[in-house]
Amino acid sequence: MPIKYDKLFALMEKKGINKHYLRTHKDHRIHAAVVDKLIKGGTIDTTTIEKLCALLDCQPGDIMEYVPEESV
Repeated sequence: MPIKYDKLFALMEKKGINKHYLRTHKDHRIHAAVVDKLIKGGTIDTTTIEKLCALLDCQPGDIMEYVPEESV
């Protein structure tokens, strides 16, 4: 997948936030299946990006990065 979320997990670690917090936050809860997609580099929607930015007080570029796939 060309979108990578390594920056998200680095920011979470820096802020002392774990995956459980994402799933249980009272105002910006993110479903466990979506957290799993983030871990695996799957596709997520803009609502999830909005929730993550609200939870982490950041911009989308702080949590994800476009990395072109190499051509075969």
